[in-house]
Amino acid sequence: MGRILFIRGGAVGDFILTMPSLRLVRETLPGNEIEILGYPSIASLAVAAGLADRVRPLEDPRLATFFAPGAKLDEEWCAYFAGFDVVVSCLYDPDGWFAGNLRVAGVKTLLSCPYRPDETPPHTPAAVQFAKPLESLGLYLEDARLDLDYASAPTSHPATDGTIVALHPGSGSAKKNWSASGWVEVLSALHREGRVARCLITSGEAEGEVIGAFLDQLREADVPYDHLESRPLAELGAIYRRIGGFLGHDSGLSHLAVSAGAKGLLLFGPTEPGIWAPVSPEVRVLRAADGSLGSLPVEVVLEDARKLFTAS
Repeated sequence: MGRILFIRGGAVGDFILTMPSLRLVRETLPGNEIEILGYPSIASLAVAAGLADRVRPLEDPRLATFFAPGAKLDEEWCAYFAGFDVVVSCLYDPDGWFAGNLRVAGVKTLLSCPYRPDETPPHTPAAVQFAKPLESLGLYLEDARLDLDYASAPTSHPATDGTIVALHPGSGSAKKNWSASGWVEVLSALHREGRVARCLITSGEAEGEVIGAFLDQLREADVPYDHLESRPLAELGAIYRRIGGFLGHDSGLSHLAVSAGAKGLLLFGPTEPGIWAPVSPEVRVLRAADGSLGSLPVEVVLEDARKLFTAS
């Protein structure tokens, strides 16, 4: 084939769920160049992990004409798209206008991947669904697990003699978050029992208004922690590869930690783990039976967390 382009927007979790497809292409066709048209802050993960060669930003306003029927297309972008032997598009394109304009631009082989997975039973992991169109090239995803080394990214991992657990207390939706006080109780118990020496707490813009209060609760509970705020994703991935475990929800950073090989406990409420949970034997998924994380008792979460960490 020669040159392959993946076009992928969406949030962190959506991109990481596409990375098994990138790994499949990279491992099966190692002599090909793989480029990603996406958001550099997210898509750079694939470059750091060696699954892609470069990233081009998706935010160019000249691309807007590709989403309109019969529009005059930018010549530079037409030449860019036509320069690839295969284009894999995972963009939202309900009317097919983007796909049609790619063909007008000169794309000969175009694979359209679902922007969102099918959520009807029986549930199939999103990563498997996203890789399905590659079968037309004779590429079959037999294993959706990821164990990626983001070691090319600079890190500032805190030093400690004991087990480090990472926790991302947020997600893209408040409905997918467990209570902050519940997490404080769990972390406090794990530390008190000698199972965890120190905690890494990550936060971004979504947690900006509440993270301060959460950290205050940790200090009051005498839980030692380091706060990693708005760090580059590849740096976090490199850190996650060296921790003792990860606690979190259905979030992009949970997917990032698992993609780096971390074991973890993930809490699911309104979303279906059979579709959205990372595929990994190292991950325990605890789902609220009624779909509301508020119904998960601290004792139940703590018991599952204890199974991840052995007391020293």
